[in-house]
This record gives sequence, C-alpha cells and structure tokens, in this order.
Amino acid sequence: MKKYKSVVLIGMPGAGKSTLGVLLAKELALDFVDTDVLIQLREEKTLQEIMNESDYLNLRRIEGEVLAAAELPNHVIATGGSAVYSETGMANLRRFGSIVFLNCSADELRRRIHNYESRGIAKAPGQSFEELFEERQALYRHYADITVDCDGRNLQQVLDAVVSGLGSL
Repeated sequence: MKKYKSVVLIGMPGAGKSTLGVLLAKELALDFVDTDVLIQLREEKTLQEIMNESDYLNLRRIEGEVLAAAELPNHVIATGGSAVYSETGMANLRRFGSIVFLNCSADELRRRIHNYESRGIAKAPGQSFEELFEERQALYRHYADITVDCDGRNLQQVLDAVVSGLGSL
C-alpha cells in the first residue's frame, strides 16, 4: 500500500467515522483527530450548545473556519457530518491526503442514531433526517476519492475495505 500522509473520513453522523478512525490510525501508524472535538475546543462549547446559542449556519461557519485553518499531516481525520458544506475546508483537508466516504443507508443510520434531535447535527430547523441525508449524499460523493459501503459489514470489514481502497489509489 502507498504511504498516505493523511486519510480524511467523511459521512453522515452515525456512519462510524470516529470509531473507525481510531482503528484506522492504529492500522496505518498515523495520529487521529476528530474535527468536531477541534470545534468544541476552540469554542469551549458542545456542538449542540453552539447551535442552541445561535443556529446551524453558525456551526457550519465555525466548522468551515476550523477545517480551513487545520494543519493535519500524518493523521486520520474524522470530520463532522457537515464538513462537506465548506468548500474551503474540504480543499484544505484534501491537501493532506485521500478522502474516504463511509456510506451507510438511511435505514442503517436510523438504527445507529437515537439522539438525532440532540446530537449537535447542523441541519435546518424542521429538516427531517431523510431530507438531510439526501442533501448530503451528493456532497459526500463529490468529495470522495473512495466510497466504502458500510451496510451489512462489521467494523473490521469496513476497516479492511478502507485499507484496501487506499492501497488501490
């Protein structure tokens, strides 16, 4: 497998970016970072608190600023589900390595996420999970160098598919 400086994980909340990211970082001997944590550290608030105090567009703006300023060579980078709304942020992350879309069906995500309303997901007021899912799918596909389908696969199988995909680039 080629040595990649960084691997950027994108996908919906619940796709497994943070969970898989830690394992992938160990597998590839890279550092790990979750960009949602970077946002929370900068703002000294949870994502939900940021939205409660302003709105989802402010959270997306902050996320874009954090991603655009990030210097993350030699990392597995688990992004927030809304990272793909920031062209500047995604362009910056692409400088560091390949972008992997962890693709889960809406049904699978519904099984995994039970706190949709309180999870700090940057969505329009009243926007349904299905509407958000459809809106983001095109963006994830646009940025992805590799798409790994996660439905029906356990964590090890997804990890193996990501490593295999990176090796074929």
